[in-house]
Amino acid sequence: MEPEPAAASVVFGDRVELARDYAGWLAGAGVVRGLLGPREAGKVWTRHILNCGVVGELLPHDGRVVDIGSGAGLPGIPLAIARSGCSVILVEPLQRRVGFLREVVEALGLTNCRVVRGRADEVVKECGDADVVTSRAVAPLARLASWSIPLVRSGGEILALKGSSAADEIARDGSAAALLGWTDLRVELAGVDVIDPPTVVIRGFVHQGSRGRRK
Repeated sequence: MEPEPAAASVVFGDRVELARDYAGWLAGAGVVRGLLGPREAGKVWTRHILNCGVVGELLPHDGRVVDIGSGAGLPGIPLAIARSGCSVILVEPLQRRVGFLREVVEALGLTNCRVVRGRADEVVKECGDADVVTSRAVAPLARLASWSIPLVRSGGEILALKGSSAADEIARDGSAAALLGWTDLRVELAGVDVIDPPTVVIRGFVHQGSRGRRK
């Protein structure tokens, strides 16, 4: 497994031991069960845990966060570790991933994190009115907007972890996302001066009145 970078203590503070335990789960059971590729253990900190954990700086100190398409718990579990005051819900439709997530949450004792099985459009009643909805490489922007917006309270935010083409995605799909109600889209970098490269995030708000335009 990749050695722990010094940045881990900066990002997770006095909860860094939880991040270490999660790294062990990802590099072990996560690879064995096919949630991460076999080569990912050598990048588990830099490519996954820290890449997601630094996005905690964009979250409120408390509030309700819903992570859709959580997979192996990214970005939701690092965010739950980094922001202990936030309540984080991991939404994932596939049972084998749900089983892994529940085992990890229980083993780490993450009392501010729970797992809900289902697609984003199936869990609105249970998980809606979130302050923030997060995702990581889940879908193109317009489709992601249609899945995320129904889960966000009016005035809340959507934070989508993306790659280097984030600005191109906004140029291509920003108008479609705005029609659905996700507006003020911009690219932000999380973890500048903490990790290299920093994490690229598309950030925007769900404004008053957009609820009526949800699909």
